[in-house]
Order: sequence, then C-alpha cells, then structure tokens
Amino acid sequence: MFREGLAGLLTSYGGLEVVGETTNDQGAVALARELKPDVVVMQVQMPFEKAKEALDQMRAVEPTPKVVIVTMFEDPSLIRDLLKLGASGYVLKSSSSRHLIGTVRAAVFAPKEGNVVVGMPREMLEEAEGGSEGVLSARELEILLLAAQGLSNRQIATRIHLAEGTVKRHLHNCYHKMEVGSRGEAIRKALHEEWITVSEITQEEEKEV
Repeated sequence: MFREGLAGLLTSYGGLEVVGETTNDQGAVALARELKPDVVVMQVQMPFEKAKEALDQMRAVEPTPKVVIVTMFEDPSLIRDLLKLGASGYVLKSSSSRHLIGTVRAAVFAPKEGNVVVGMPREMLEEAEGGSEGVLSARELEILLLAAQGLSNRQIATRIHLAEGTVKRHLHNCYHKMEVGSRGEAIRKALHEEWITVSEITQEEEKEV
C-alpha cells in the first residue's frame, strides 16, 4: 500500500512519470537496468545491508540513475554510508508530500557527479558528513530553477509562499555553495552542470503562457 500510494502521489504531479514499480531491492536494480529511469525512489528499512548492496549495484547501471532514499530512520551512520554509495536524496517518512516531490525533482537537476545532496535537514547532514559545504537543499534548487525562468525574488516568493527575504537568503546560500557571485553566474553554472536544463525552463515558460 505504501508503494502504490507513493507511485500515485508522484504520478499526480505534473512533469513526473512512474515507469516501474517493484517490491524489493534487487528488483529495483533489475528494473533500473531495463527501464533506465532518471530517478529511483527506494525505501530503506532493516536489515540495512540489503539496501546498501542494492545502492552499490545501482552505481553500475548505465546510465546511472539518481537515488532518493525514503525511510523512517534518522541514523547519521546510515545516512553517511548511503551518501558514500551515491544516494542523491534522503527523505524521512514524516516529511510532507510536497517535500518528497521537491526532493525527486531536485535530484533530477543534481549534477552527474559531485556532493549535492537534497531533501535532508541540514543538521542531519552536518552530523552525517561533518559539515554542509557544497550541499544544496531541495528548496534551494527549486528557487534556482525559478530564477532561471526569469522570476524576480518577489515573484518567486509569491509562487512558493515564502517571504521575499527568505528567497534572497536561499539564493545567497546557493551563490556561496556554488562559488559564484551573482544570479546570472549561478544559472549559467547550473545549466552547464545540468542541475537544471533548458527544456525544464522552457516547459515552465510555456505553462505560464
């Protein structure tokens, strides 16, 4: 029921398509090889070793999908191990559906290689990694995409129901982590690294029309 509910939630969101479902870790690896998804959403539960093995095998799939972990466990040692094995996102079951959707979308935009991890509370990252340099949150990547679509800070704030000052703070955090000095540089780097794509930008512009 959990898997079917998750698939229904993802399907109901525009721009996402569920191409396959399976009941176990090894089935996920086999389906990833066959269907070549952009993102694999994988539940992790005890025993953890099976999930770690599956995630390690997922790195050998071509093209390698991003993996978003969904779990009820907040164990920093587990998070650290999963990040080392290439997980791109980590979502607690207590999170909102909107948070899950944002994490899956952000995983699509994350670079093919690198240390960008989305969907995880910063304090968990700091405990798991010993620091949060270079880590972009799902919210930061969402705001970066909206900025690339040409929205002003005020328009972004209205779109995602935040204060304008909060949007500015998120953008400045992006600049610092990406080692750039402006919105334009951040957008160019995000496009170059394929964190966001031209098609994603133009699709949203067409929706606005």
